[in-house]
Amino acid sequence: MQLRYSFRLYPSAGQRMALTKALGCARVVFNDALRVREEARAAGLPFVTSGELSKQLTTSKRTPERAWLGEVSFVILQQSLRDLDAAYKNFFDGLKGKRPKMGPPRYKSRKDNRQSIRFTANASWRITAGGKLRLPKVGDVPVRWSRALPSTPSTVTVIKDAAGRYFASIVVETEPTKVLPEVDAEVGIDLGLGHFVVLSDGTKVDSPRFLRRAEKRLKKAQRELSRKQNGSANRGKARAKVARAHARVADARREFHHQLSTKLIRENQAVAVEDLSVKGLARTRLAKSVHDAGWSAFVNMLEYKAARHGRTFIRIGRFEPTSQVCSVFGVKDGPKPLNVREWTCGACGAVLDRDINAAVNVAKAAGLAVTACGAQVRPVPVPAQRGEAGTHRHPQMRVVGIPVL
Repeated sequence: MQLRYSFRLYPSAGQRMALTKALGCARVVFNDALRVREEARAAGLPFVTSGELSKQLTTSKRTPERAWLGEVSFVILQQSLRDLDAAYKNFFDGLKGKRPKMGPPRYKSRKDNRQSIRFTANASWRITAGGKLRLPKVGDVPVRWSRALPSTPSTVTVIKDAAGRYFASIVVETEPTKVLPEVDAEVGIDLGLGHFVVLSDGTKVDSPRFLRRAEKRLKKAQRELSRKQNGSANRGKARAKVARAHARVADARREFHHQLSTKLIRENQAVAVEDLSVKGLARTRLAKSVHDAGWSAFVNMLEYKAARHGRTFIRIGRFEPTSQVCSVFGVKDGPKPLNVREWTCGACGAVLDRDINAAVNVAKAAGLAVTACGAQVRPVPVPAQRGEAGTHRHPQMRVVGIPVL
């Protein structure tokens, strides 16, 4: 399996200038190649191959207009052409139904929130003995190593985000060697907004709501940005301030997802979740809260961590009526509005917590061995049947309030 590790880079002023030049050259090569293909399509000519684009890149470097392309590593320019091929492939695969539909490749801008360049093994990049990242024509960049790499990487991607931070994204091939000891617990997970996750054992984890908590600070920073004159240096500083505020929210959310997903994988042998339609929910009035929760990122973490540590991950269908079925006897009671958080089963008389009941049904739909005891909030006393009322011959055998099955 492939794992991606991200480490913070702290380039010096000269190294930042070299990285900015490399990002700009990669962007120009990408846009030039895209323009050649678009012009060929408009003229009704055949699709321009990658080999032809590479030849044109080599020729353009020898011209006075593009001579500055030789000041950066040629590998990142070739990788920029590979990125264009990947964008076209994803676009065509979406048209063929092989993957979700995506738009055609678009021209890159120096104002894009995320910019990246990729160094392969041919670029002769390496990690120095002092723990720095040696990049060709950039230098030895200091790195904040938060963990050790499980294997030797062959490719590193340098990313610059909207806040002006630099990261080294390294993908390594590894086997699921960190298999955790087997445990008996199995759990179903119900994702929500009031509580981020509700487990089938009755555990509830509150939603941190990072974006909601930071709205006041974000609103102030955005208001200051709107008052700055377009094109001024102060507007650039205000834009960076807004980007840093959003980056802090995203980092806090990602850290919360990592900690919770790791805890669930370590404590349970099997984990089951419901396949939610996040895109559909994002078109409702709950869109801001849905995006703030980040369900998709959390579920993806559960999936790859389960594969890495030898756990079982199960994703049930989104049309499973988990909130409509009594988890005790499996009686379907029909849909209920969102403001109904507890409901009484008409068959067995149990008062059920909506979220815990859904989590138990998720686990049962996945075939996990769980009990429904956590879903029942309290039993409702049911009057005894006429045949059971009255005086019993043996008082010690008396049973009061047997529910009707």
